[in-house]
Amino acid sequence: MILNPEPLHVTRIKICGITRAEDALAAAHCGADAIGLVFYERSPRHVSIAQAAQLVAALPPFVSVVGLFVNAEAALVREALAQVPLDLLQFHGDEPPEFCALFARPYLKAIRVKAGVDLLQCASDFRTAKGLLLDAHVEGIPGGTGATFDWSLIPEHLPLPVILSGGLVAENVAAAIKQVRPYA
Repeated sequence: MILNPEPLHVTRIKICGITRAEDALAAAHCGADAIGLVFYERSPRHVSIAQAAQLVAALPPFVSVVGLFVNAEAALVREALAQVPLDLLQFHGDEPPEFCALFARPYLKAIRVKAGVDLLQCASDFRTAKGLLLDAHVEGIPGGTGATFDWSLIPEHLPLPVILSGGLVAENVAAAIKQVRPYA
């Protein structure tokens, strides 16, 4: 008998920035494990709380829903949680760990990666997070730029699951998964 020396690793897929029910359904039917709903008003992919509730109602079972916030007031996060069945929160701004942990809901903390960012320290600071979402640093833009970053800046053994983001397309996603081995 030959045993695989590495445990089975299946990279999860999250499609972020969903704004229409038909896109949410298409993502689910194509195998997405999660969808992301952007509650950041300056984003072109922003959804209202009412719109988000309608999108989620259209989803089939077993698709996780992530609510993305950027430096939001706690009241907005609470209102979204009261009206939309969010499985995870994703904080994509300058939120401190204490704020992220306020809502009794699992959360991801987005880190905008560039040379000099200490990801091990970020993992320590946000140790209550379910994972670190690593995205490209683009000055003045909190995310969703479509830019990649140097994946070699990611330490091999981060103590939190890595959710890789930023500029992932058909031409580079296999290389990203091979190099980074992200959770998602």
